[in-house]
Amino acid sequence: MEGLNTELQEKLDRLKSHLKELNSLAVGFSGGVDSSFLLAVAHEVLGDRALAVTSADVSVPEREVREAKAFCEERGIRQRICRIDPMKEEAYRNNAPDRCYYCKRLIFSEIKRIAEENGISHVAEGSNMDDLGDYRPGLRAVAELSIESPLRTAGLTKTDIRLISKAMGLPTWSKPAYACLASRFVYGEQITEEKLRMIDQAEQFLIEHGFYEERVRMHGNLARIEVPPADIPRLVTGDLREAIYQRFREIGFLFVALDLHGYQTGSMNATIRQTGKE
Repeated sequence: MEGLNTELQEKLDRLKSHLKELNSLAVGFSGGVDSSFLLAVAHEVLGDRALAVTSADVSVPEREVREAKAFCEERGIRQRICRIDPMKEEAYRNNAPDRCYYCKRLIFSEIKRIAEENGISHVAEGSNMDDLGDYRPGLRAVAELSIESPLRTAGLTKTDIRLISKAMGLPTWSKPAYACLASRFVYGEQITEEKLRMIDQAEQFLIEHGFYEERVRMHGNLARIEVPPADIPRLVTGDLREAIYQRFREIGFLFVALDLHGYQTGSMNATIRQTGKE
């Protein structure tokens, strides 16, 4: 592919060869950088033998589901929407450190069912090599259910995926990293649909004001905002700072704070290390 160096081309070729061997594939498709790339390549290799399955549970903002649908419609990719209820899992509601394991197990069990229903022989998820360096209990569910991880099989990192996605003309190549809304809670704090909606509304407000790389972490009745350090000066300017404060109060937060360290993926995992629960 034009614009790719030898190493990236070799990794892309390995990915395509692996996908061809699988013959048919249902991709757990969130609309993020990794799963969009995986799905696009799978569709290129397998055509209609590639199926996108998108989870639309309470921890996924509607905007993400809309973007996932648009991605598939624009490329003629078959898609199914799966709806699960992670709230029925006590460990999920109680936000245990391995919460993600229970949610991923529910999601991929349903995706496997949909795949079988559609005559698809394999199911894949979009984790990459960089995901092996963080606390990822969801990967345990992936292993237990024998879910394929083609991006890791091909040795692709997040940077690799963004570069190849750009060369392919995928709109997601520069999309900010995203994690489900349940990741915004301190471990041990009860998760409810109301709290998930509060976080969704707060983050949507920030996005509407141009903060595309952001998180709103919930600590009881306090919202802790994370944005990249370069965006902090704009966030704290008089009118915008006041508008954010007032909107967050309307949503239901009593206190609104800014994290001076700035945006950091997986920042809640620090609470696990602090309490020695790893």
